[in-house]
Amino acid sequence: MNKKEKNKSNTDGYRYRPVLFFALAYLFTWIFWIPAIFVPESIGAVLMLTGLIAPAVVSTLFVLLSGSDLLKQDLKNKIVGFYKVNWLNVLFAILVFGIIVVCSILLSLAFGQSLDQFSFTEDFSFTGVGIFGALITVTLASILEEVGWKGYCEDSIGNYMNWFWESMIFGAIWSFWHLPLIFIKGTYQAGLMVNPLFVVNFFVSAIPMGFIITWVYLVSDRSILACMVFHMAVNFLQERVAMTPETKCVETIVVIIATVIIVAAKKDMFFETEHVGRILTTLNVKKE
Repeated sequence: MNKKEKNKSNTDGYRYRPVLFFALAYLFTWIFWIPAIFVPESIGAVLMLTGLIAPAVVSTLFVLLSGSDLLKQDLKNKIVGFYKVNWLNVLFAILVFGIIVVCSILLSLAFGQSLDQFSFTEDFSFTGVGIFGALITVTLASILEEVGWKGYCEDSIGNYMNWFWESMIFGAIWSFWHLPLIFIKGTYQAGLMVNPLFVVNFFVSAIPMGFIITWVYLVSDRSILACMVFHMAVNFLQERVAMTPETKCVETIVVIIATVIIVAAKKDMFFETEHVGRILTTLNVKKE
């Protein structure tokens, strides 16, 4: 069997397993995050970081143990393939999110919020690790989450349906993955517990964001690097711009509107089904 035939065989013989992936990603995240609820913040920070790594580890193991040379090559291309990144689109996506933040603050004025939100906070929203530690945590979160979710997860869902429904399902599952964090002292999510509306808003907001990051992912030929850069920019804006929790509720509405516009503008991308069942052979995998 020559190399081309071997790759074809590996592709035809491999079946994505999204249910098993999510079960293991949740399991190996939550076995660290749940104990973090009951320990001091300094120990909890270590447990949270360990749990954060879990999806990336599970994703990488799924690929390495898949028996598919093409799947392994695809992961490598998605991580280090600088040639895949549509940098103009990444910058445009960051600009779009910046506009979302500005519009949200301006709209929040009608609900009694202040123009002081157009400033940077002095610290991050979570405690226990210091400013430098918080910056490292935000950066690592962006990198590790994207390796985990884009390395295997998104394609494992997208292989069975169009990208619209993939984004909807992924956004919901990714949102719920954060659940233990609302009970861990010192996290951003725990700070939302002062008002149930803020908690609900956090989980709802992840779903439209799933569409936006899928857009970034696909336009850059499924580049994890593109998603990392965008994710870091979003995390920075969400953490350092002095938006109130009330304004972030408004922001969710603005994000939904932006998502509708993006999906409408890219409907051929979100609703195409050519890739279904053969994602590795139809989505511009690097040819040998």
